[in-house]
Amino acid sequence: MKRFVSLLMTFILFTSLSGPSAFAAEEKTTADIVSNVKSAILIERDTGKVLYEKNSQEELPPASMTKVMTMLLIMEAIDKGKLTWDEKIRTSEYAASMGGSQIFLEPGEEMTTKEMLRGIAIGSGNDASVAMAERLAGSEEAFVDKMNDKAKELGLKHTFFKNTTGLPVGGHFSSAADMAVMAKELLKYEEITKFTGMYESYLRENTDKKFWLVNTNKLVRFYPGVDGLKTGFTAEAKYCLTATAQKDGMRVIAVVFGSPTSKERNAQVTKMLNYAFSQYQTHPMFKRNQTIGQAKVSKGKEKSVEAVTSEPLSLLTKKGEKTKDVEQKIELQKNLKAPISKGDKVGTIKLMKEGKVILESPLVAKKEVKEAGWWNLYKRSFGMFTKAGGK
Repeated sequence: MKRFVSLLMTFILFTSLSGPSAFAAEEKTTADIVSNVKSAILIERDTGKVLYEKNSQEELPPASMTKVMTMLLIMEAIDKGKLTWDEKIRTSEYAASMGGSQIFLEPGEEMTTKEMLRGIAIGSGNDASVAMAERLAGSEEAFVDKMNDKAKELGLKHTFFKNTTGLPVGGHFSSAADMAVMAKELLKYEEITKFTGMYESYLRENTDKKFWLVNTNKLVRFYPGVDGLKTGFTAEAKYCLTATAQKDGMRVIAVVFGSPTSKERNAQVTKMLNYAFSQYQTHPMFKRNQTIGQAKVSKGKEKSVEAVTSEPLSLLTKKGEKTKDVEQKIELQKNLKAPISKGDKVGTIKLMKEGKVILESPLVAKKEVKEAGWWNLYKRSFGMFTKAGGK
């Protein structure tokens, strides 16, 4: 069992207004907001609270919404320094052979990570998805293993991937609830919406093969605040969408599977977004990568590492309600040993009210801590010895 050292800090976040409990938002609506889709879910991003759902656990083909996970692993690799924005990614013959939505990459053609991500996020490029998968894992098959490992890490019980693209294949499925969790994780990386929120862009701009990208998610243009995330369509899956929008500091995620037309899909997502923004509000607490404490590290080149928030943290209430008497509890892992990678979990932050945990999130290492060599450890122990002897 890992032991924890706990620091408990109590503070008043806001002055309470009279009225119902500030955490009534935990109870999702039972009203039938959405119709004419196979499944749907609406969540608030920072808390993950479910505001509405309909058949959200049903296992269904996700089509190109699969690329939410593909983009998540790309963003993780960039965040950890394993991939750079300007790195040239080479297209294999296999990647260039992908059918369906594509940006018409040719075998041997190179594009930067940034260009490839635009091709995936805006144009839903299957060829770009496979090219990035091969860069990050060596092959699409190995990358798919990483996708399924990440799904397990996120606790997804109704998701299994067979490819990086969402092209039809038996045994490739997800659910609205699982897709919302993937989107929540992807949105930790705020730069992603610079890509998913673009309505149009160009690739190969200064060549005779200039390629116009137009976002398959029309809500990016027609619903204020929508800046992602991914559409999907196949004959089997019908029209699907994982959408996100931000308004007045609150970000929500809406997912629909199996709508008969793209127009109907957009209409149902619009209903959920309207409901969220008219009924709820968030109270921001922490930004991502905000330093919360110092975790001690043994046998490392540094004796401690900054413990930072792994995602934005907020409290959710009904419109017009405020919060009071919220306690912040920080637990930093004890006996951490080097090496530690950037992003490794080093603790937990909990927000509590009346003894109950209302929000819990990991604290992670802000940077890498390498293992100290024997000479460093010797000098450190020798210094401790001389200090003790001088007393």
